[in-house]
Amino acid sequence: MKILVEKAVSAREIEVSVLGNHDPRASVPGEIVPHREFYDYAAKYLEDGTKLLIPADLTPGQVQKIQSLAVAAFRVLELSGMARVDFFLEKDGERIFLNEVNTIPGFTSISMYPKLWEASGIGFRELIDKLIQLAFEQHKEKMRTKYAIELPEGSGGALGG
Repeated sequence: MKILVEKAVSAREIEVSVLGNHDPRASVPGEIVPHREFYDYAAKYLEDGTKLLIPADLTPGQVQKIQSLAVAAFRVLELSGMARVDFFLEKDGERIFLNEVNTIPGFTSISMYPKLWEASGIGFRELIDKLIQLAFEQHKEKMRTKYAIELPEGSGGALGG
């Protein structure tokens, strides 16, 4: 059995939406303020009281740093299209921790991904159009890629036999 133990961090939860393929950009950051200690399924979907602050109350320097880290994470993971990058911003020390990268973020009426883009000037319909355009871009690039399989000597060029 293995157990993972992490140091507790007193932090704010900050989320950023990222959009793009080769030149991704980040939305304004938003903050989730849960109405109780943990932001679990019940707090997110069943109970009222959790607040979504869009944009998050951050300094311009914090906004720039978090957006830059979100785009850097997107690039390092070689993502395309969309992702939501979640951070913890330490309440005391102001350190920023990458919490997770969600490559298939929600698109419901309560989801942060489209809400953050709306606050950044891209409405829902425009966002959908942009995601479709990015998908076509990726598909076109994949169609230009040629794949070759090197067969072992003596195979006669036939696979499997």
